Amino acid sequence: MDTAALEPGVILEGDIWPEPVRVLECRKLDGAFMIRAEGRSGRLYSGILRQAELDRLRRISEAAVDFSGDAEAFFLAMEARRIRFAHQFDPLYALSVSQVDPLPHQIDAVYHHILRQPRVRFLLADDPGAGKTIMAGLVLKELKYRGLVERTLIIVPGHLRDQWLREMKERFAESFVAVDRAVMNANWSRNIWAEEPQIIASMDFVKQDDVLASIDGTRWDLVIVDEAHKMAAYRFGQWLSKTERYRLGEALSRNSHFLLFLTATPHRGDPENFRLLLDLLEPGLFASTEMLERSVRERDNPLFLRRLKEDLKTFDGVPLFPPRHARTVAYWLGEGEMRLYDRLTAYVQDHYNRALQKDQRNVAFAMLILQRRLASSVRAARVSLERRRRRLEELLELGQWLAEREELDEEALEDAPEVERLKLEQELVERLTAAQTREELQHEIYLLGQLIALAKEVERQGTERKLLELRRLMEEEGIWQSGEKLLVF
Repeated sequence: MDTAALEPGVILEGDIWPEPVRVLECRKLDGAFMIRAEGRSGRLYSGILRQAELDRLRRISEAAVDFSGDAEAFFLAMEARRIRFAHQFDPLYALSVSQVDPLPHQIDAVYHHILRQPRVRFLLADDPGAGKTIMAGLVLKELKYRGLVERTLIIVPGHLRDQWLREMKERFAESFVAVDRAVMNANWSRNIWAEEPQIIASMDFVKQDDVLASIDGTRWDLVIVDEAHKMAAYRFGQWLSKTERYRLGEALSRNSHFLLFLTATPHRGDPENFRLLLDLLEPGLFASTEMLERSVRERDNPLFLRRLKEDLKTFDGVPLFPPRHARTVAYWLGEGEMRLYDRLTAYVQDHYNRALQKDQRNVAFAMLILQRRLASSVRAARVSLERRRRRLEELLELGQWLAEREELDEEALEDAPEVERLKLEQELVERLTAAQTREELQHEIYLLGQLIALAKEVERQGTERKLLELRRLMEEEGIWQSGEKLLVF
């Protein structure tokens, strides 16, 4: 090879290097040349080449730059490269490419707690209204731009599915496929879970045995679960009871790399229930409730973050929500109310225990609802009792009370919209009974008549203590005069 071919800028090709190189520097030595060159990949090569090795190289001509390439393809390639590394220069990059107005607590949660974990397995449990959906979307965008997430599954309550679809599309430009029974039936010969990279599905749909079998084993880079507290398990002594939703959580935990739980009510007053929920994120991290309680107390919990509404403020330090002041007012029931309470409680306890002995959990659940009606007001209890007596009389006449034995899906009832849930609860209170014979049903109708008469007497006296106490408090606080709005629940 002519030594002129070794001038800086010349492109050489041969079997000495794995790729064509551009000569950067060439110095002549005794019978050889010391060459430093750069490959097209950006890799640097250097070495001493003798004449025999130079002969194995050939000079190639580089195509002239005439700007005749595909401009759009060039732009997309450069944009992809810019996005790939943008998070290294913009610490809040997801905010720059999303249609959201972030709040301080959202930035703090995403960038100072969640993304700082080496592997995101986290429970975000801020109060309602904190914008947990926005925070979940920011986590998704940041992980995608870092090249860590391609396949995402979002599990939500059924009535929130469309809202999540809309939020992800409008705020984060992320398109998800909603999978339900109709979609699965339309793709019966395919595994839709493995084919679609971004899916939203209802929790109660996915927990079904055939659906869970089809999704179990499908790997996900990121799984987001809204209302995660519904995946509950309970321990009674040495016995562990897992709901179907909890078994779904176990499947999601073992088949996902990143896992994000969202809930506003993480703790149901049962420390073991809370520990079992966190066990889905990092199995075995907390071996006992004592370890978990100590971790929470010392603010050394890498899996969990909760902020109350009182903690949430704007960038100017202005509280996002008005202050809340809660107190419990104790009072004594009147004589008539106390008698009604004792009689109704005895009726509920008797039929509740009989229902459990006969393994009629739906009847027992109906008795609990009836007890709650009395806690609401005397009138609510009286109306429910009258409807129950009227319905049981109809069933007695038709001889159909023993046919009411269907199983109750308490989880589905809990997820139903409020109007539908109240209607279903009323139906349960009206028609479910533990009576096995006509005589037992007739006796129950007789007891209901006595309770109704007692409730009417309390109403006629107009001495319901709860309402009197509420009126007294409103007068003391001056609510009557101020015109301030009052929410009673």
